[in-house]
Amino acid sequence: MDLQNKFILIIDDEPGIRIALSKLFSKYGASVRVAKNTTEARNELAKLKFDAVILDLNLESGNEGMEILSEIRKTEEELPVIFITGYGTIDNAVKAMKEGASDFILKPVDNVNLLNLVKKNIQFTSLKTENKYLREKINQNQKTTTYITRNQEVKNSISMLDKVKNTGESILITGESGVGKEVLAQYIHFTGNRQDKPFVSINCAALDENLLLNELFGHEKGAFTGADERKPGKFETAHDGTLFLDEIGEMSLAVQAKLLRVLEDNSFERVGGTKKISVDVRVICATNRDIEEHIKNERFRKDLYYRINVIKAHLPPIRERTEDIRPLVDFFVEYYAREYMKTIQPIGEEQYRIFERYSWPGNIRELKNVINQSVLLSENGKLHPVLPAKTEEECTNGKETQRFLEEQETQKDELQNISSLADEIKKITSYHERRIIKSALYASGGNKSETSRKLNITRKTLQSKIDKYNL
Repeated sequence: MDLQNKFILIIDDEPGIRIALSKLFSKYGASVRVAKNTTEARNELAKLKFDAVILDLNLESGNEGMEILSEIRKTEEELPVIFITGYGTIDNAVKAMKEGASDFILKPVDNVNLLNLVKKNIQFTSLKTENKYLREKINQNQKTTTYITRNQEVKNSISMLDKVKNTGESILITGESGVGKEVLAQYIHFTGNRQDKPFVSINCAALDENLLLNELFGHEKGAFTGADERKPGKFETAHDGTLFLDEIGEMSLAVQAKLLRVLEDNSFERVGGTKKISVDVRVICATNRDIEEHIKNERFRKDLYYRINVIKAHLPPIRERTEDIRPLVDFFVEYYAREYMKTIQPIGEEQYRIFERYSWPGNIRELKNVINQSVLLSENGKLHPVLPAKTEEECTNGKETQRFLEEQETQKDELQNISSLADEIKKITSYHERRIIKSALYASGGNKSETSRKLNITRKTLQSKIDKYNL
């Protein structure tokens, strides 16, 4: 195991040890930070997420190593902390291990021994983290018990759903594709009184009429060619639990009629069967269509609509609730960092703003996919947003041009009073200057130094322009 992309903090008051250990771990690919006292150590720990800490038990003012260890353990239970000291008593070793030290080594330091200890502890921590993640995934069975949002409209919908989630009444969730309708359905199920029963989902748009009937109601042996054995359907599988029907607006009228009968009678027959099968299933439906428009066009049954629309919740697109982007980014970064066993450094303000400037036509599903790729392709713990190529065009040429035109329209009377060509040129210049700077910032991932080099201006000038245009 090498130490590529690992971050190691060395805390020691002896300059020679700091230099020697920095060279040692850098040689094996680690990114090394050093501190000579508690103040510097706290600053480094606040700035970065480390994979291992090498800590001198006795710093300049005495036994401060134990104090730093105690502070680390309050926030980082699994971070490997290896003590080095010239005062090698059994009491010190026992006390350090009781306080949460991962290992203990005496001065003069044996480089090979220390290197092996660090590798071993990092690997052990990674395995513990991976096992914890897998256990959680197995134990939770991918249960969703929270819905991440800061949007008041969504919070109001969740508050309403919390009041009815134990009643078993049908719920209709509307919203564009990718806004998190199934996640909300899982939240309703796994926080309600059916949480220990099955949660079964089916995408009605993914199957033709015959296959959908078969999936929903199952079939008897010999019902059709290839039906070699009896197969239970989704309604049977979801008995006592929840059945989530996604994209119900795509369901054919024939299937709608059969679904309505099941919802009214709580029973059905398998395809090719005559026996009534009774079920207790709470149905949650979702659609990105305008069902009322479908009803007008005779593409959706009005009686079924009333039956599934006992309680209705709407999820706005992510572009209309940009306050949710940051918590969602943080959630997905943490999720995929664990998935790929990576350490991702805290996201900077400029990166957040890159995410917030994009319109996310694919909503949360697209955001999740982008974070997945960004974490997977990250290097040295730095997240690199992998946004679509058209992002900047949408963010600047599209939105900014539209906004500019709207501003011109609303200020038509004011523009008519302008007689100076210089004023007009100044307006046009400012508009394009803002667009160019914004594009350059995006291309550099928000890195101001790189942006100023690309634009051949000083960093001070760039900051002045950023403030001027509120970028």
